[in-house]
Formats: sequence, C-alpha cells, structure tokens
Amino acid sequence: MIYQGKQKIWQDYQKEIPDDHWFYVRSCIRQNFFPGSERMFLEICRNRLGKDFYETEHHTTCGGIAYHCDTLPQETAMTIVARQFALMTEAGYKNYVASCITSFGNYSEIMETWREFPELETRIREMLWKACRKEFQVPEHLAHSSDLIYKFRNQIAEKAEFHLVNKETGEPLRVVEHIGCHYAKMFPSKGIGGAEYPYVLAGMIESWGGEVIDYPERRHCCGYGFRQYHVKANRGYSLSNTYKKFESMEPYKPDMIITNCPGCPYFLDRWQYVIAETEGKTYGQNGFGIPVLTYEEVAGLVLGYDPWDLGLQLHQVAVEPLLDKIGIEYRPEDKYKGLNKKDILRPGLPEHMKCF
Repeated sequence: MIYQGKQKIWQDYQKEIPDDHWFYVRSCIRQNFFPGSERMFLEICRNRLGKDFYETEHHTTCGGIAYHCDTLPQETAMTIVARQFALMTEAGYKNYVASCITSFGNYSEIMETWREFPELETRIREMLWKACRKEFQVPEHLAHSSDLIYKFRNQIAEKAEFHLVNKETGEPLRVVEHIGCHYAKMFPSKGIGGAEYPYVLAGMIESWGGEVIDYPERRHCCGYGFRQYHVKANRGYSLSNTYKKFESMEPYKPDMIITNCPGCPYFLDRWQYVIAETEGKTYGQNGFGIPVLTYEEVAGLVLGYDPWDLGLQLHQVAVEPLLDKIGIEYRPEDKYKGLNKKDILRPGLPEHMKCF
C-alpha cells in the first residue's frame, strides 16, 4: 500500500509534454548571462532531433522580474503576456515553451488566474485590443524548455559522444541539480515531480551517466530572490543564501552543478568568485570552484559540441577541470576568441580561486 501510495503521488506530478510543434520564447536576461544556452536548445531540438520550434523577433520580456519586484501590477503583466500569446496564435501554434523559469511561473499563474476568474481574462482581452489590436488563444500546453530536454533526454543519450563519467576512474560524475524556485514551488503540479522531488534535471543526469547528489540544502534558493538582489541594500541576503548552499554541499564533493533557471547559474557561478575573494575559500577540488552549467550546455557537451561554441568561457568558475574529467578535448588558445577568431578582451583573474 505504501508503494502504491507513492506511485499515485508521483503520477499526480507528471505532465503531458507534446513531442513537437512548439512556439519558443527566450528569456530577457539569459541571453546576456550565458547566450550559448538558448542557441544550443534550438540547435538540439531543430537540427539534431528534427523538431519544429518557432520563434519570433517580436517577442519581448514577460514582465516577470518587474512583477515580482512589485514595480508593476499583475494586470499589466497579464496584458504583456496576452500579447505573447497573440504572437503564438498568429503564428499558428498551440504549444508554448518558455526558456525562463520566472516566465514559466508567470504564465502558469496567469493561466490559472484566468481559469478561476474568467471575467479578468475578458478585461485583459479588451485591454490588449485597445493597446495593439491583437487577439489570442490560451496555449493548450505550457512547458519550460528543460521539460523538453528532459523529454528528449534518452534520444540525446543515444546520440551522445560523451557521458557524465570520469574517464580516468570510470565512475559517474557526482552532480548537484538545482531547480529554479519558480519551476515547481509556485505550482507543484506544473513541474515534473512536484516541488520536493522534481525529476526534470535528475532524469537528465541519470540518462547521461551521472550520479545525482543529495544534500541538506538541495531545495534552498540559489540566492537571487529578486528584491533580495535587485535592491542593493539587500544583496548580503543574496550572498548568504548562496553561501549556505555551498557550505551544505561541500562535504559531498560534487564535480559539477546543473541548473534550469536564468538566475541560478549566474548567482551560483558568480557568488563563488565573491566568496573566494572575501573569505579566501573555494568549494571545488585543488583550489578551483564547482562548475555551474545550464542543462542546454550539459546536453551540448554530451553531444560533442565545442565548449567555447557553447559559451562556457563566459562562466566565472573554470570549466576546464570538468572537461578534463569527462575527456572532452578543447583548445585553450581559442577560449577568448570571438566569432572571427580574433582575440577579444580577457577577464582579470581572481586571487583566491584558480581560473584560466
């Protein structure tokens, strides 16, 4: 009975994810942090898997950051999102996939609100028509882009050139997965596995040969927290949250961290630099930090793409020790070359954390 009960709970946190024909929307901040991730998502889905993913240059921010920072009202955010849905409708799509976790949470909240209060949806439709003469259909299916890579994880594994395995020992890499708070904590039923046991990243890790590492603060916030960071006076709270996570995971000696949120890889990556410079402490092996990668970057490495084409040189924490463990070849001299293969500016190196 206990096993059957667990199976029933697990079944409640599964979601229908169509196999094809998606309207894809990028994140407003992800493109600036790790721009290779979204390009790699489309490269994998379109060119490696042959799927239909459409995007438009007319897409804008969903307003999620401003909404969660209390700088615009919900109805304004709803009208912005209604325009996004209108672009989907005009393009002839019914499945909507968002690159950003906050957008995914924003869309989920809005669709649930409209379901409970249809009169509010009617008012938003009127506002959208007055603003830009557009009409929309609500998506039949809403997903986050990590849901799609999760769905295709075994197909990616079949095409893999590398696995999350230490080439010297043959042992699986020890991988920490970090789920963005807005993926499942707001609406647990919208995420694969719910809020406490989300499987969307763990499934990728296992399919690609790695070992998922559990630790006490596994579900703790990365430290972003919107007003926790955007209000300058609050940034100590942001850093202390991240510090708490790294202190908790340190005894388990992870080889890498994989994330599915725009802010999480940025803060888990950059705050390691700050902790190293202010406290003189590093959390990786031999004075390095713990590499923090997006799920698209990890999928790209597994499929054999060049690390610098993935944009891994934009990470503060050095990725070379991880690449060496997996056995991925790379050209150190190409790390800071632009698209034209000319050298671009090299960053200053931290004093207390090893980098290249």
